Amino acid sequence: MKRVLIALSGGVDSSVSAYLLKKQGYDVVAITFNLCDDIIKDNYTKMIEDAKRVSDYLGIEHHVVDYKEDFKEKVIGPFIREYELGHTPNPCIFCNKNIKFKRFHDEMKNFDADFIATGHYVEKYEENGIHYLEKSSNIRKDQSYFLYNIKQDQLKDAIFPVGAMDKDKTRAIAKDAGIPVYNKKDSQEICFIANDDYKAFLNKYSENISKKGLIKDKSGKVLGEHDGIRNYTIGQRRGLNVALGQRAFVTKIDPIHNEIILGPEEDLFKKTAIIKDVNWISIDEIDEDKVYTAKVRYRSNDEKAKIKKNDDGTYTVAFEEPQRAITLSQSLVVYDGRTVVGGGVIVD
Repeated sequence: MKRVLIALSGGVDSSVSAYLLKKQGYDVVAITFNLCDDIIKDNYTKMIEDAKRVSDYLGIEHHVVDYKEDFKEKVIGPFIREYELGHTPNPCIFCNKNIKFKRFHDEMKNFDADFIATGHYVEKYEENGIHYLEKSSNIRKDQSYFLYNIKQDQLKDAIFPVGAMDKDKTRAIAKDAGIPVYNKKDSQEICFIANDDYKAFLNKYSENISKKGLIKDKSGKVLGEHDGIRNYTIGQRRGLNVALGQRAFVTKIDPIHNEIILGPEEDLFKKTAIIKDVNWISIDEIDEDKVYTAKVRYRSNDEKAKIKKNDDGTYTVAFEEPQRAITLSQSLVVYDGRTVVGGGVIVD
């Protein structure tokens, strides 16, 4: 009997994944990541309790693994540093890269497992010995954007039991099977920020991030004062507390001078982006003559683009049409149809 190591968060998706794997005849072992910090201890205590309840109900082994130090170093630390630079990072990208797949995949040998599994809404296929990551057939729930850093060996060993399902079907399976968390709400928040209160979290861990500074227009004219760059992101229009008599948007965040720059919406549009820390999942190198599609944030549309490698190892992504609010430290993900080619972090 093949053994599968399931990342069990105590939510509906991972719980149904565990149930389906057991039903398919796998020996299922569940592990829950303890990533908790002092201000979110209650979040993780409840998550671990729910995962234990589900495991007991399904009759599978359950283990809690302590990744707190790794999580602080590789997820929370970079998140804070990027905000201090006036950037808008995506911590789920850091976590999937360094914790949910790297550390989790490494656990296979400790549990003598043949596969790993998660509750992500993505699909995969294999062709000529190469493994490919695909968007979920359920485009509304597709999470492929977050997994562009997955490595070939990790993808080869990965199973995504609910990957092609509609969320309503996932919940229906959970309810019909009597899984204790079938009616648990989906998490909408960053897991390490209590009550989605960025301000409280960033103020606790960074003194630099809440310093007052000036709001200016692109000519240098002072328009007002801000109470910390952590309250702003590129493209923001609401909450600027500046009366200009016309619509204005955050077009630049200058951490060196601690300034917020406002401008008209047309200043937000660019046709190129530069990305670093690039991972190509199933190819050795990008085809510079090919037209791919790419998206500059999770909820943005796929847009046609060509990609060129630069001498310094970064890549320039040239879109056919201008893109709105390309934001530093967000991830740009490249697709070939439904297949995830890879991606990188936006640096320009």
